[in-house]
Amino acid sequence: MDSAEVIRDSWIWGVFGGTRGSFLDFIERHRSRSRREGDPRDCTDVWDLDCFKPTSSRTLKPITVISSLNISSSSRRASLSNFPTQIAIDKGRSHTETNERMHPLIMGRSPAVLAVTILFSMLAFNLLKKKKRASTPSFISPTPTGEGNVFLSFRGSDTRKGFADHLYHSLDKAGIVPAFVFRDDKSIPIGEEFGPRILDAIAWSKISIPIISQKYASSKWCLRELIHIMDRAKRTSHIVLPIFYKVNPSDVRHLKGSFGKAFHSHKKYFDEEDIQKGQQALEEVSYLHGWESEKVANGHEGELIERVVETIIRKLQEDFQLNVPPQLVGLDGPMKEIMNWIHSPSSINARMIGIYGMGGIGKTTLAKCIYNQLFNKFTHVSFLLDVRETIRQNGITYLQNQLILDILQSKWEVSRIDDGINIIQSKFRGKKVLILLDDIDDKIHLDALAKKRDWFMEESLIIVTTRNEAILDQSEFEVDYKYRLNELDEVRALLLFNRHAFRKDHSPRDFKGICGDIISTMGGLPLALQVVGSYLYKKNKKVWEDVRKQLKNQPHREVQNILRISYDALQDGHKQIFLDIVCFFIGIHKDGKDAQFAMYMWEGCGFYPNQGIEELKLRCLIKIGDDGIFKVHDQLRDLGRSIFCQGQPLEKHSGPWDDNYEGVPRVVRRLEVKYGTLFFYSPFYFNQFNLIYSNISWSGKRCSYFLGKKIYLNIHLCPS
Repeated sequence: MDSAEVIRDSWIWGVFGGTRGSFLDFIERHRSRSRREGDPRDCTDVWDLDCFKPTSSRTLKPITVISSLNISSSSRRASLSNFPTQIAIDKGRSHTETNERMHPLIMGRSPAVLAVTILFSMLAFNLLKKKKRASTPSFISPTPTGEGNVFLSFRGSDTRKGFADHLYHSLDKAGIVPAFVFRDDKSIPIGEEFGPRILDAIAWSKISIPIISQKYASSKWCLRELIHIMDRAKRTSHIVLPIFYKVNPSDVRHLKGSFGKAFHSHKKYFDEEDIQKGQQALEEVSYLHGWESEKVANGHEGELIERVVETIIRKLQEDFQLNVPPQLVGLDGPMKEIMNWIHSPSSINARMIGIYGMGGIGKTTLAKCIYNQLFNKFTHVSFLLDVRETIRQNGITYLQNQLILDILQSKWEVSRIDDGINIIQSKFRGKKVLILLDDIDDKIHLDALAKKRDWFMEESLIIVTTRNEAILDQSEFEVDYKYRLNELDEVRALLLFNRHAFRKDHSPRDFKGICGDIISTMGGLPLALQVVGSYLYKKNKKVWEDVRKQLKNQPHREVQNILRISYDALQDGHKQIFLDIVCFFIGIHKDGKDAQFAMYMWEGCGFYPNQGIEELKLRCLIKIGDDGIFKVHDQLRDLGRSIFCQGQPLEKHSGPWDDNYEGVPRVVRRLEVKYGTLFFYSPFYFNQFNLIYSNISWSGKRCSYFLGKKIYLNIHLCPS
């Protein structure tokens, strides 16, 4: 059974916080009563509930756009078909919007059933609130995806409510989330090991900022942090930017003055190893270039914080180089031509470069290379990749917010396109910017992000890639330089193909003829050469002959027909993984929560996801960058989504990524659930809705009934 079948056979249910036993007993009692009374709605339809167990990590959060529903299944059988279409018992409120009016909310037939259900919901809500309070840490923990770039180390009693707090919020406003904030000795609960959490936080951060204050060395935890920070700085490229807050670096180095007094008065509480390593770390940090608070702007802390944030942004920008293949083929000439134009004497006004050509030709790669050559020459930079798809998924304001955050280093939370335009044209004028807008397919999108030249400061540069040259011609910016990227010539096409088909620059002698035939059918398209070449790697000559025949039989040699050959050769499980990725996981971190739940689902379906993902990477069907994010070329993404839609009628060829996804008359547009909600939908009514959402929960091996549509489900309340 494939994943689509498994997902189709499912019940969906809302947040219920009670214990598993109470929940099952409630269902069984209601079922028994219904049978005794001869309830006509009772039937043999079942819902398996084996995996429903209380877990210590459960928390209930307000959600929108159906973002936290849950599905469960098991071997224990309990009938839910005798429930009303929708039961809602809510300590908050439940709100649903549909294209047509949904079946009205109704309560259970028996007051006793209703009372028991309400009681369970109230008890569960209070229990989970207590659990949440008990489990909430007093410091900010890092995430394994490395979201925190900066580690702040400070003595709470000195700076927590003042300088450190102001610095933290300034970093947050600039879009830099500190990975870890250590409050003071009370931040680590008694009996909890110090090492792992702080070591992980330091390891996940690129930059550490120790705020060395008068009482910093009186804390053994601060000393241990500094020891690990300096140790990592010696072994890796970890950056340390110390702030000497109202202390002299010389006093830190020699343990003199009030700083030294605080250290010596607390030595008796330290381990001997901490004392020795701590003294060494203090000496090392005192020699580093940093900031002395009393010497910056005559002690004005606001100016100091601005300088610290600017420096951190500049350091982090060193990581802004975009990922490109290590051995590029056929881009040296275009790169040289465009860079010569950029460096040639011309107007000092802001300029726009437009790179255009067919899909899969290498426009994005070329634009990335140019960006990497130039980004360190600009104070403010932004790269917005795959604009077409991002706007389709999230809207124009999402990209406007990202652009504003990148350039202004502050969050504005734009909700209207016109507001975003006003901010860009008024706030960007005093900043020299480098902006990459990749895959623009609509003039409206370009106008919302970079409509006119006078929006930007002199010497700013905007790079645009598009498949449609007309967009560049219609731009009010008046594009200064257009470059058409053409297909590879035969020599370069053969080189690129060989590197993927044989993992070397030259093909074996007995393959030269067949290589030439295959390359001639692909029109010098780099993406097709990579995908087909990767598929043929280590294949016997009979497979090569079959591919040659297939390519020659393509009536128009369209790129998707060529790419389809590699997809068709995948085993069924790997095909399903590919379709799931292109439909739901582009832009998702491979180790993130969503991807991990998908891994469990694929494993449960017998797809062997680790092997499958590796196979997809080897065949160049997907990429996982250095940042761990799933990436798929837009041509391959479109191929996968078209394959998904092929099983639907022509008038319904759309998916959850489309605004017009309307497979049935009723479409649930929004579902908002507050704390302590219990609700059910019967299969009869569920099949009349086509849910649009981004994050649904699912687990289990056997299920019964569901929507009949392909969806991604993400478990929250059931254990794996």
